[in-house]
Amino acid sequence: MATESFHDMFTQDVLRKLFPGDRADRFFDALYGDTTEGAYDISLEFKGHSQNKLQFEFHLKQRPDKCLGCNLTYGLPQIFSRHPIININGLVQEIDNLLNGRARCTDWQLGMTQVVSSELHVIPLILFQDT
Repeated sequence: MATESFHDMFTQDVLRKLFPGDRADRFFDALYGDTTEGAYDISLEFKGHSQNKLQFEFHLKQRPDKCLGCNLTYGLPQIFSRHPIININGLVQEIDNLLNGRARCTDWQLGMTQVVSSELHVIPLILFQDT
């Protein structure tokens, strides 16, 4: 499948349906029992395709009057990988369904947290696929 087709497939609307904005609140409610304790919003972004890999990123965007840098975002890949609200296995299955047989997701991997700025941290999500 051509890269342009993947960009056409993974629009902002599709990404928001795959990973709704309220998932961050549900995540913080599960962790802390209070959504207001959350220091960031979480969104899913599509970054591209190369060598049988689909590249996504979780964007952790600082909430107003919160400190993203004061939170422990470096351990999040391990937490995200198994947390039922983040549900990466379910997310990968939904993406696989969207591919509708044109490719098949065979595995996934989370990268280490990257600090883009004091207001944005990023966690790469790589989906490995057979075409």
